[in-house]
Amino acid sequence: HKDCSGTRRAFLRWMLYGASFLGLAAGTVVAKSSQVWGALQRIVVPKGAKRESLINENPAHLDPKNLEITPVEEFGTMGVSNHKVDLNTWRLQIKGHVETPNSLSYEQLLQLPSIEKNVLLICPGVFANYGLWKGISVKGLLHKAGLRPGAVSVIFRGPNTQYATVASFPIDDIISGKVFLAYGVNRQKLPIKHGFPLRVVAQDYYGYDWVKYVYEMEVKAKA
Repeated sequence: HKDCSGTRRAFLRWMLYGASFLGLAAGTVVAKSSQVWGALQRIVVPKGAKRESLINENPAHLDPKNLEITPVEEFGTMGVSNHKVDLNTWRLQIKGHVETPNSLSYEQLLQLPSIEKNVLLICPGVFANYGLWKGISVKGLLHKAGLRPGAVSVIFRGPNTQYATVASFPIDDIISGKVFLAYGVNRQKLPIKHGFPLRVVAQDYYGYDWVKYVYEMEVKAKA
C-alpha cells in the first residue's frame, strides 16, 4: 500500500493555502510551480534541520544531502502496514509492453546488481523520512525483459489483495534511476510495515506514490 494514501486532503490544503519553502505565494505554487522551479536550483536543507520542518515541502524542490539518516524505528508510515507474503510463492510479475514478460522470485532479485541511494520521503503534512534505500534498478529489469519501443510509463501495484494500490511513473524517470524498487533500508532488510519484500522508492515524489508490497510492474505504451 502507499505510505500516504490517507493524506491527499492534507496535501491539497497545503497546495491551496500553504506558503512554499521560499515564501512564494500559494497561488504561484499552484499555478506556476513547474515554470518557477524549473528555472531554480533546489533548496539545500541546512544541516541540523528538523525533519518535521519539511513535512509541508515538495521533495522535488529540496536537496536533502545535509539531513541525518532517519533511524528505521522513527520512520513514519500510513496505510496497510501488516501485509505478509509467502516468499515460497511470491513473485514480482513483469508484464506489458516488453518482449518477454516474466516473474522473479525474491532470491532471484537479491542476485541482481544492487543500487543504494539516499532518498527523502515526504508524506505531506504528516512526516518526512530520509533513508538509505537499497534495491534493484527498474531500468535493469526492463532491459532483461526487453523494453519495446513506444513505452511511455511503468505502473506498480501492491499488495496482491483487495487493498492493492497503483502508481504510474513516466519512462524517463525509470530510465534515469529516480524510481527503483527497494528490498532494504538503512542497511537492513525492509521491515514488513514499510513494504517487505519490495517497495517503490521514487525520488522527488510524495509518499503516496511509494507503493508498498509491490508484486507487479506493467509497462504501458502510447494509446
